[in-house]
Amino acid sequence: MIDHITLGVADFERSVAFYDKALAPLGLSRLYTVPPEFTGGVASTGYGDTRPFFWIAGQDPAQGKVHVAFRAQTQAQVDAFYAAALAAGGRDNGPPGLRPHYHPDYYGAFVLDPDGFNIEAVCHGTAPAAPV
Repeated sequence: MIDHITLGVADFERSVAFYDKALAPLGLSRLYTVPPEFTGGVASTGYGDTRPFFWIAGQDPAQGKVHVAFRAQTQAQVDAFYAAALAAGGRDNGPPGLRPHYHPDYYGAFVLDPDGFNIEAVCHGTAPAAPV
């Protein structure tokens, strides 16, 4: 299942103004803006109803124009995704680990696919990772 998606935008402020208005009739609003110290200075904000699942970010060549996160049921699945993606030719874009700046139980791993898209697996639970 898709957990969330991020689009890289050319003009972040213009896109924020657009999505603030365009998504409101659907009951979606801007819920979270990631502090710049966690994004390398790239502006990033998320929209949703009860949790952000649609994100926009200032265009960053290291992150690509599209970011897709797949939901994992366990941290072990996140670890397995990361290992399999690297073995299949993906490039590391953030090893498995907790990202408490999103929320305390956010456990994710990031890889760049062969076309440079930022692909993630994320577990929102507290199931421990498998021993290495």
